[in-house]
Amino acid sequence: MNQRHVTLRQFRYFVAVAETGSVAAASRMLAIAQSALTKSLGELESELGSALFVRSSRGMTLTPQGHRFLGSARKVIGAVADAVRLHAEETSAGVTGTLSIGVTSLVAGYYLSELLSRFRRLCPGVQVLVTEETPPFLEHLLINGEVDVAIMVCSALGEPQALLVEVLTRSANRVWLPSNHVLAEQEELTLADCATQDQVVLEADRIDELMARVWARHYLKPHVLLRTSSLEAVRSLVGAGAGIAVLPDFLYRPWTLDAEHVEARALRDEVPTVDVGLVWRRGSGLKPAAQEFIDLAREQSRSRRA
Repeated sequence: MNQRHVTLRQFRYFVAVAETGSVAAASRMLAIAQSALTKSLGELESELGSALFVRSSRGMTLTPQGHRFLGSARKVIGAVADAVRLHAEETSAGVTGTLSIGVTSLVAGYYLSELLSRFRRLCPGVQVLVTEETPPFLEHLLINGEVDVAIMVCSALGEPQALLVEVLTRSANRVWLPSNHVLAEQEELTLADCATQDQVVLEADRIDELMARVWARHYLKPHVLLRTSSLEAVRSLVGAGAGIAVLPDFLYRPWTLDAEHVEARALRDEVPTVDVGLVWRRGSGLKPAAQEFIDLAREQSRSRRA
C-alpha cells in the first residue's frame, strides 16, 4: 500500500471550500488562484481515494465522506494551532481564576463549541461560566462588568461607544429558497428579484434590523409572511415553499438542512456582511483568563483564513 501524503495546506483549502461552498469564494478568501485550489482538492481526493465534493454549476456540495472528513480536518487544524500556541506560550497552563463568556443563542452553536473546548484544554485552571442572552442584555452585562467577553453579531451594537470589538469572521448574505423555486434557476439574484417574493424573517441577533436597512436603502418593501426567532422555522417554511429568506452565510449548513429542498443563491447587489466577533468593555483591564481567551479566538480565526 502506498503511503499517503496529505498536507496541512490541503486541509485548510478543503475547509475553506466546504465553508464557502464555492471554489471562487474560497480562492478570494485565501487569496490564491482558483486553479491552484482546484488542483489541491483533486490531489487530496486522489490521496484519500474518495470524492469529497459533488461539483455542479451551482457550487460545491459535500458528499457524506466530505462531511465526515470536514470534522477531522478541523480537528487537525486546531491541533496544529494548539501545538504552536503551547510551544510559544508555556504560561497558558498556569492561568487560573474565572472567565465569564457571553453568547447569543444564534451564534453559540456555530462559534463557541470548538473555541471553548480548546480554551479548556489550554487553561485547565480557569473556571468558565457561559451566559446565553439577547444582544441588548449581553451589552448591558458587558458594560456592568458581569461578563468578561462575549461572542456575538457585532455589526449593529446598541452601545458601540462603550465597547471594544474584534471581528472574527465576516459572513455574506445569501438568499435561501426552495430548490424548485423559479428563482433557483439563476446563479445570482438581485434584491429586486427577492422583493417580489414573500419573506420569512429571522428576528435574532439584530439580523432583521440590518436587512431592514438594506431594503430601505434600495427603496424596496417586500411582503413579510412571518417574523420568527426560530432558525428551524425559517428552514422549514423555506423548504416547504412558503417564502424565501435572506440570511448570513454562516447559518447555511447543508448538513443541517434538507439539502434537496433548500438551496442558497448569492446576491448581486452590495449588501453589508454580518460580522461575528469578540466584544468586551472599553477601558476595562482584561483579566489574564479573558486575554488568553481573546488571543486564542484571534489565532483560531487566523488559522481558518490561512
